Amino acid sequence: MFFKSKRLMNTLFATLMVGAGILAGCGGGTAQPQTGTAGGGASPAAVADSSGEESKQWKVTVTTGMVGDLVTNIGGNHVAVTQLMGPGVDPHLFKASQGDIARIDEAEIIFYSGLHLEGKMGEIFEKMSKQKPVIPVTSAIPESDLMADPAAPDQYDPHVWFDVSMWIKTIDVVRDELSKLDPANKAEYHANADAYRKKLEELDQYAKEQIATIPKDQRVLVTAHDAFSYFGRAYEIEVMGLQGISTASEYGLKDVQGLVDTLVSRGIKAVFIESSVPKNSIEAVVEGARAKDHTVEIGGELFSDAMGEPGTEEGTYIGMVKHNVDTIVTSLQ
Repeated sequence: MFFKSKRLMNTLFATLMVGAGILAGCGGGTAQPQTGTAGGGASPAAVADSSGEESKQWKVTVTTGMVGDLVTNIGGNHVAVTQLMGPGVDPHLFKASQGDIARIDEAEIIFYSGLHLEGKMGEIFEKMSKQKPVIPVTSAIPESDLMADPAAPDQYDPHVWFDVSMWIKTIDVVRDELSKLDPANKAEYHANADAYRKKLEELDQYAKEQIATIPKDQRVLVTAHDAFSYFGRAYEIEVMGLQGISTASEYGLKDVQGLVDTLVSRGIKAVFIESSVPKNSIEAVVEGARAKDHTVEIGGELFSDAMGEPGTEEGTYIGMVKHNVDTIVTSLQ
């Protein structure tokens, strides 16, 4: 289904552009927005099923890689997934292109993360929900499990995927919505969901066991922005971020100095950069510690708001989480 008029499409485009510039994440800021691209391009309209007959592929548009991986694992060959925010794209600073709007329009169903991760795009999705299914995958997570944003107590931290046990709760949302859309393949969606749930349960246990090998006094995760609070709560590791939950929030000399003092006083030996956040902020912390005769290494690159390149282990949700866990353990042990 395409827009009924060019005027309507232009109106939607203008709204997205303004929204992204004002608040494209969990907080405001003046950083230069990024432009997202589709994560895979067009896919065939039909594929052969197990009997050799043609089976329809549903056009699905998703926002982040984490959501795309979720839908792909549950939908299998019955979905053709287009991802708006690719590797290295920061959703807090995301700026939709006209091509992105066309992909939203062409979709038969849309899945997004929710909890204001996509900022003003959430308003567009709400309007689009009158025309087609538009689903926030985090809708099934109980409010009691969510963590408040310290900078905005009336909002929740959207980075729930870092607690694997919480991300598991999004599986049923995707399973049920695909089953409503395509009841003929309901059994397959349920089987795929059960298989993926088992893999994530194993991943959750892996993270717990590995993080527990770090000495308690060194179990401190320092990153550029505060995206790992759920990870810290789930796997018992203290988390410190130079910026707030949104990378659009600003930091100053006082923030850097406060973090440096903590690193020095506690003898913390490693900090981490993020794939979707410029590393200059963390480099300032490393230099500040060096000026106080305390050596702090950059322990490696973590994936926070975006996954790795398609076709790599880090380009999957399971691979991304394992990479992060292994990188943290290697650097802090």
